[in-house]
Amino acid sequence: MSAAPGLAKPAPAAAPKREATPASPINLFRALATLASGALFGFGLSYAGMIRPEVVLSFLRFQDWGLLLVMGGAVMVVVLVYQLAPRLMARPVLDDHFHRHPSSWNRDTALGAALFGVGWGLCGVCPGPAIAGLGTGNWDLLWALGGISLGALAHGLRAR
Repeated sequence: MSAAPGLAKPAPAAAPKREATPASPINLFRALATLASGALFGFGLSYAGMIRPEVVLSFLRFQDWGLLLVMGGAVMVVVLVYQLAPRLMARPVLDDHFHRHPSSWNRDTALGAALFGVGWGLCGVCPGPAIAGLGTGNWDLLWALGGISLGALAHGLRAR
């Protein structure tokens, strides 16, 4: 059927965009990639000895510089990947575009950083190593994770 003279032919209706459902293959792939990334991160922390609070505390007392090497190496890799990946890839593997993460310093950020530092200095762990340390049977880290959880809860309630 042809369009009447002078009238534009209506454009075909676009297919509705399908949202990924929890059971879709892309969400399963993302979940597995997240699990693999977390396992690799935990293995790296464990291999480097960073899941032992005494190692972290000796770094904070300027007695052992191993943590500085681990953190410095991780920062270098992240900076390289964040700079090079958008230039070398049209889009990320598990998303449709690269995201920018702007940050701004304000009173709440400074307070949170100070509280994190105090907690890190008191117990010698932060969230990642605390969770990885549970995998080695260090159940005392549950106290640290409890404090971390309470701090996150307090922040969430305050942010409302």
